[in-house]
Amino acid sequence: MSDRQDWRARRWEETHARIYDTAIRLFQENGFEQVNVGQIAAGAGVSVPTFYAHYPSKEHLVMMVPSAEQMEALLATQPADLPVAERIRRAAPLYFANWTPEFREEQLVRWQIIAQTPSLRTRAAEFERTTAGLVADALPAGSGTTLGPGDQVVVNACLAAYTAGLLAWADGGGKRKVEETVDEAFAALLAR
Repeated sequence: MSDRQDWRARRWEETHARIYDTAIRLFQENGFEQVNVGQIAAGAGVSVPTFYAHYPSKEHLVMMVPSAEQMEALLATQPADLPVAERIRRAAPLYFANWTPEFREEQLVRWQIIAQTPSLRTRAAEFERTTAGLVADALPAGSGTTLGPGDQVVVNACLAAYTAGLLAWADGGGKRKVEETVDEAFAALLAR
């Protein structure tokens, strides 16, 4: 990578982080619903089109979807002969184990914003379904295979349990470990 490309990449990353940091601060101070994209852009010292070059919407600042590669790597750690729900349940603590203390705090702040905003709690289901699709794609053991309808339902239920665990963690102010609240949600699902 040339120095010019490297400079552009650093500048893009700095702008991306500045927009994010500004938005989170404004959401915490004023509430998610009371902050608009223009306010975020102005606070970050960028134009509204620049905001949209970095984030598709203000919801995408707090509602993030993992990449297909992240899901594939995470679920590859689980034996293919385990039931789908058990593979997902066992992968969750491995995902959390990669969280640094700073990232954990950032996630708590994001999930508290989501938990405190009714429209975001509802919108979480959309992001949950997108993530469930990534999980379903990462699970099949054979090349070119797909999950059957029953396993698709299990994946969606597991992602709903995962989201419920994160919301419980955020609602509790992070006093309990996210690993505990998510595992409790999985246990409640699998006990049915």
